[in-house]
Amino acid sequence: MKKICLVIFSFISILQVANAQQDALFSQYMFNTMLINPAYAGSRDIVSLNALYRKQWLNLKGAPETMTFSADMPMRNESMGIGLAVFNDRIGIVNNTGFYVNYAYRARLNNNLLLSMGLSAGASNYQARYSSVILDETGNSGDIAFSTDANRILPNLGAGLYLNNDKFYVGISVPHLLNNKLNEKNIYKTARQYRHYFLIAGYVFTINHYLKFKPSTLVKQVYGAPIQMDLNANLWFHDRIGIGVSYRSLDAPVILAEVQLFEQLRLGYAFDYSHSRIRNYNAGTHELLLRYEFGYDKAKMITPRYF
Repeated sequence: MKKICLVIFSFISILQVANAQQDALFSQYMFNTMLINPAYAGSRDIVSLNALYRKQWLNLKGAPETMTFSADMPMRNESMGIGLAVFNDRIGIVNNTGFYVNYAYRARLNNNLLLSMGLSAGASNYQARYSSVILDETGNSGDIAFSTDANRILPNLGAGLYLNNDKFYVGISVPHLLNNKLNEKNIYKTARQYRHYFLIAGYVFTINHYLKFKPSTLVKQVYGAPIQMDLNANLWFHDRIGIGVSYRSLDAPVILAEVQLFEQLRLGYAFDYSHSRIRNYNAGTHELLLRYEFGYDKAKMITPRYF
């Protein structure tokens, strides 16, 4: 029975990478936006370092596991921004490691409103160990589709727009524009990367001097998968502690927590609980985010950045 479950899960993993949502999934995208929109680079007006670790479906062998590191900063009197994102995304027999360099040009529309136009360029090393999949009790696959492993360097480009002020933001982006083939022999027509389209938006409502309400949303669309929407609601206390909930359509409710430990250091945590039948085989999903920022001066303490 365990072997059957392993085979089924491995096959599902291959199909997900080849035919559905291929980009890594994040619950705390609103705190680490450059990973999905290059136009966000430099938008916090300081040097920002972010590290994220996500372990999906804890205790389930072969479940997705993602690690990312990103850094961005403004340039030329904050009229431009640059950034770097490095990632490793593993699911079942598939491992994807890569980097992207981001550039954003920021045009001030009025005293408070900024429009950023961003581009990204990078590459990833896509590996799929098809030959490791066991399809029978002898340990042999016996299927030509699983006889050759995939190991490819995939260059790509991305683009995005990001409109924001101190109270709200809205952005659209396509992190990967090129539909690279994932298999050298291209055994299946669907074995390729597909463009992911993102729409994000958020706002900060000041309830009183000590409490703020931060709703946000993300809409994601990719060929071969249904449109997915995240709806988030966060309460921010004393500009130091944030708690919230999120719901991802077709997937899971999420609990969010964020703490500004001191001016430079912020810690975020998310817990996802799937409501599908897979919940019977795992202990939920954990995601940890750490942000450290340089150049945090008195002016930014008076008018803190919420996005």
